[in-house]
Amino acid sequence: MKARYQYRFHPSTEQKISLAKLFGCTRVVWNDALRICKNSAKKPSCTDLQKIVITQAKKTEERSWLGEVSAICLQQSVSDLETAFKNFFDSCKGKRQGKKVGYPKFKKKTNSQSAKLTKNGFSLRGDYVYLAKIGRVKLIWSRELPDHPSSLTIIKDCADRYLISFVVEDYPEEVEAKNHSVGIDLGIKTFAVMSDGTKAVSPDYKVLERKIRRLQRKLSRQKLDSKRRNKTRLQIARLHNRIADTRKDFLHKLSTNLAKDNQLVILEDLNVAGMVKNRKLSRAISQQGWGEFRALCEGKCGKYGREFKVISRWEPTSFRLLRLRV
Repeated sequence: MKARYQYRFHPSTEQKISLAKLFGCTRVVWNDALRICKNSAKKPSCTDLQKIVITQAKKTEERSWLGEVSAICLQQSVSDLETAFKNFFDSCKGKRQGKKVGYPKFKKKTNSQSAKLTKNGFSLRGDYVYLAKIGRVKLIWSRELPDHPSSLTIIKDCADRYLISFVVEDYPEEVEAKNHSVGIDLGIKTFAVMSDGTKAVSPDYKVLERKIRRLQRKLSRQKLDSKRRNKTRLQIARLHNRIADTRKDFLHKLSTNLAKDNQLVILEDLNVAGMVKNRKLSRAISQQGWGEFRALCEGKCGKYGREFKVISRWEPTSFRLLRLRV
């Protein structure tokens, strides 16, 4: 099965300039291709779009600077747009399961930036990764890659952090299960109560949320496009990243332990979209990350060869958990 391994790196000043050009060119190619698709009676093919927005555009004065970056990223940008349109059409026809996929949108400079490279655009050289037309960057290797990556994505998030995400083939591990099954009842005050009586309490985000609210009030009073406003915006983005990273770490560890220790994992199906409409509990429910936890449990069970089941939201789950304990 495919998996992503993400690492952080700190580029030099020259590399930041090159990466800014790369992100800008990738964003422009996406927007140009999307604009052509919206103005055309019939959507052009991916090959035709690449000829128009890359090959022919490089020969014009307005887009001549597209030749300063790797062409692989520009081609992948058009391919990603093709995938976005396919997901949208499949969602409209009912071929795609899950939440409805919207029409592709134009990319903005203020949002997080990304660029994708295939095998021909990068190479691993010891502790460094060589990126086409950017040079060597040293990653913070928090863990080893299980296999040689097939592609990578360079990311710059809203807090100005630079990340590289590898796509690798992750082989399933053979781990013997300690227990036969476990039922999980999700909540707000206590994140999860297991059928064996153990509880999992989620981290407390109240201190960070108070800081965010204070900085957001400060941001609303500052002048648009000023340096101080941009500084405050980065502070807010870093606090949001701390909350997201803390929650992700908690959910990954809990889902991994449950998948490793139990042969069968049973979870209740919650109507999160309906529960969030309660304005008194919406913030607390959104901070828990129940949907992300369910996706992680399902993925980890597939990785370790476990069985994953979901109980209908209309069944009394607390009673089911008591039966599982017996």
